[in-house]
Amino acid sequence: MKFTVCKNYDEMSDKAARIVNSAIKSYPEITLGLATGSTPLGLYKRMIEAYNAGEISFKKVKSFNLDEYCGLTRDNSQSYYYFMRRNLFDHIDIDMNNVEVPNCEVSDYQAECERYDKKIEENGGIDIQILGIGNNGHIAFNEPEEALYAKTHHTPLTRSSIEANKRFFNSIDEVPTSAITMGIESIMKARKIIILISGVKKHAALTKLLSGRITTGCPATILNCHPDCCVLADEEAYHG
Repeated sequence: MKFTVCKNYDEMSDKAARIVNSAIKSYPEITLGLATGSTPLGLYKRMIEAYNAGEISFKKVKSFNLDEYCGLTRDNSQSYYYFMRRNLFDHIDIDMNNVEVPNCEVSDYQAECERYDKKIEENGGIDIQILGIGNNGHIAFNEPEEALYAKTHHTPLTRSSIEANKRFFNSIDEVPTSAITMGIESIMKARKIIILISGVKKHAALTKLLSGRITTGCPATILNCHPDCCVLADEEAYHG
């Protein structure tokens, strides 16, 4: 695991963008694993800037998102499908037929989970997976618990995740209580992982990630087993 402390959020986003944009230049048919939340927004902004400058094209790029809320339609402004369109897809030349976000508008969540993993496998896997980390060490919606799921699965959201996401809704009662998420194996199969960690609230999770110990109480610690994991953290997260 390669670990880099960045001066601030902007430097962290710059470093991540250099890695991703360079990979797209070298391999235009790359498959990206994408995350939502506030942390990767700086990266996505820089990807859009590189596209607008004519430095890269997304015409042949494929993408798979980590997760999606259940109970929200794709046109809901708080769905992750909507988030990705607003913050990346609508501003670049990606073919939306090459974009995959778990479809939570289906009636059979298990079938959708199986379809999603099969789609990733048929695609040949994910080349670069972008991750954030929760305050409690979760990655995607793999929350701390005694046992973790390997494959993409339907999962209830913990109280801490609901509390963390309530700021995006009018009230906590509107926050979805479950989601479809990639599992640990699905994430770990990516050829390269970049995890972005920003802000003092992530200090405890980063400390556990760097402890050298692997525990389901902090799902992100499994990344210590990945052969090519790049951790980019800003000074606020590192120094706490």
